[in-house]
Amino acid sequence: MMLEHLGQQIRQLRVRKGKGLNEFAKELHVSAGYLSNLETGKSDTIKLDILEKIQEELKVLPIDSTSSFSQRMKRIEQHITELEKKDPLYAEFLLQNIENSIEWFKERTK
Repeated sequence: MMLEHLGQQIRQLRVRKGKGLNEFAKELHVSAGYLSNLETGKSDTIKLDILEKIQEELKVLPIDSTSSFSQRMKRIEQHITELEKKDPLYAEFLLQNIENSIEWFKERTK
């Protein structure tokens, strides 16, 4: 299950950053129980705004910089295409973040 793996990553990165469960839950504006369920894979849903906050704080979606740009883009396209079949909402969330990031960067560098 995808969220179980994601939950494990969240816990590992949270602990590595020295954040306690209660502290991080408070930052996310969720209950400690919800965050614990997410981290242990007991929750099978996550609100996109919460996932976005987690990504901003912990950077749970890693970047592999050892591949060429075109290889990475092809891999991203494959992953999102596969993900869209399994979880269209999450795939849309990722695409939207990519698009928003590009627009933000373009505005910032004008």
